[in-house]
Amino acid sequence: MDYKKAGVDIEAGYKSVELMKKHVKETMRPEVLGGLGGFAGAFDLSKIKGMEEPVLLSGTDGCGTKVKLAFVLDKHDTIGIDAVAMCVNDIACAGGEPLFFLDYIACGKNYPEKIATIVSGVAEGCKQSECALIGGETAEHPGLMPVDEYDLAGFAVGVVDKKDIIDGSNIKEGDVLVGIASSGVHSNGFSLVRSVFDMTEESLNTYYDELKKTLGEALIEPTRIYVKALKNVKEAGVTIKGCSHITGGGFYENVPRMLPENAKAIIKKDSYPVPAIFDLIAKNGNVEETMMYNTFNMGLGMVIALDPEDVDTAMEAIQKAGDTCYVVGNIVEGQKGVELC
Repeated sequence: MDYKKAGVDIEAGYKSVELMKKHVKETMRPEVLGGLGGFAGAFDLSKIKGMEEPVLLSGTDGCGTKVKLAFVLDKHDTIGIDAVAMCVNDIACAGGEPLFFLDYIACGKNYPEKIATIVSGVAEGCKQSECALIGGETAEHPGLMPVDEYDLAGFAVGVVDKKDIIDGSNIKEGDVLVGIASSGVHSNGFSLVRSVFDMTEESLNTYYDELKKTLGEALIEPTRIYVKALKNVKEAGVTIKGCSHITGGGFYENVPRMLPENAKAIIKKDSYPVPAIFDLIAKNGNVEETMMYNTFNMGLGMVIALDPEDVDTAMEAIQKAGDTCYVVGNIVEGQKGVELC
């Protein structure tokens, strides 16, 4: 008996690392010390300049049951973008710049080419958010997970000058809410999605006219990363007063998280186009509208609060980053919460 016969192939692990190195190298920043393969990733904070009181920010998340979709479609090169996006978007929400990311892949069996493909997506997410992939872990779990399955999670660390932290404390009546478009379902609500649709290859390869693509193509679309958009707003001289990343829990859970106690957010549902995938989910699953807005992003991945005079400048900066945005509502005085009308 040896480790390989027990289900863990150390040589496959070595091969995975070699195959992923080229992807990791593309994410490097000058602050990273050393290379891939050490026991800890090192990042030189002394090279971060221009901050009076630098504050570290952190975010951790996974892709949820969206990975099941990747298994059925046998498509593993974008799920890593989702893992990065869920972490770096939270950091950007607080006004921060993501610095580095580490991933964790648990698998039933280490297939080096598949692991390297997953990591290529992680690296792409890091490049989109301008953070370095400085380390990670691939763990074989024979007997605990099926050999063809895996789970993916990670965490990111970022930095922000203390005076620039976005905490919502200055939000007041009359402020305007701007929503930034999502790329689709992102990485939340897939337990409900999988209950609505058959997660079979035949079902996912079905073409829908309203989607202009197959169901699988619409659902696997990776989470939009908003780091560049929010950075552009800041560099345009605009102060973002509040920021909400619309993830699990939809509007009803996430929008209030950016509000002070005396502020209520009013969001107009007809102020922006809801992507067809959400109408399809609601229709096929007979899902009530309130539940849709309490589960999914419904087409808005990020909502920010701005002074009215800053709206045009902010929206122009967001559009320059390649994102689409809409004025979707406003702030009124009242009990903390959100009203959709």
